[in-house]
Amino acid sequence: MNQIVLTGMVLSTAPVGEYDRRVVILTKEQGKVSAFAKGSRRPNSPLAGAVNPFTFGEFTMYEGRSSYTIQAANISNYFQELREDLIGAYYGFYFLEFTNYYTKEFNDEKEMLKLLYQTLRALSNEHIPDRLVRCIFELKAYCINGEGPEVFQCVVCGNKERPAVFSVKKGGLVCCECDGDVIDGIPLEQSTLYSMQYIESSKIENLYTFKVSGEVMGQLVYVLDHYREVYVEKRFKSLEILEALL
Repeated sequence: MNQIVLTGMVLSTAPVGEYDRRVVILTKEQGKVSAFAKGSRRPNSPLAGAVNPFTFGEFTMYEGRSSYTIQAANISNYFQELREDLIGAYYGFYFLEFTNYYTKEFNDEKEMLKLLYQTLRALSNEHIPDRLVRCIFELKAYCINGEGPEVFQCVVCGNKERPAVFSVKKGGLVCCECDGDVIDGIPLEQSTLYSMQYIESSKIENLYTFKVSGEVMGQLVYVLDHYREVYVEKRFKSLEILEALL
């Protein structure tokens, strides 16, 4: 068996047998991986606190024929503050579930891992509204996965100058010359459009550096809720719980 060290974040964990866990980790080196943490449900196990959701660090594993087995972990961030805040925790669980849905095994997921880490840090910052964190995360995640809406020019003709509406079904802006068959057009506030352009074009480390007005926040939530309903097939249980709590 080969020993490897992978850096990443635990996305989910599930009990296996009496004392073990099956853990899903998003890693920098190999994308999403599944591994067994044997004995981690025993109170005195050194892995007991290391294989919970949100934990980020280095995981030493043995690579078997069909699975990995975690031998040790060096955790650099537990995001403990999220565990102590019910609403913050469910926002966090939603981001983990969303990431789990979009990422794949043996795929280059460095950008999604970086986005997830920076998002959880922003979620722990009381000066950034949780709803804004969620909107930024969702929109940037779509872009990383090649499914982001076009917010810089008309999706039909490419015009950047004419007035345009945002159409979820068309996948972005549609100018006034091309919107004849658009039935879901949303006239965006200039600040809303600028915010979406900033999110799509900025580096991940620069994302959580701005605030928006209540009106812009409302438009971002409306647009991204509808975008998710149209383009994401999965219903996220954590999001349903979160919305019930709010």
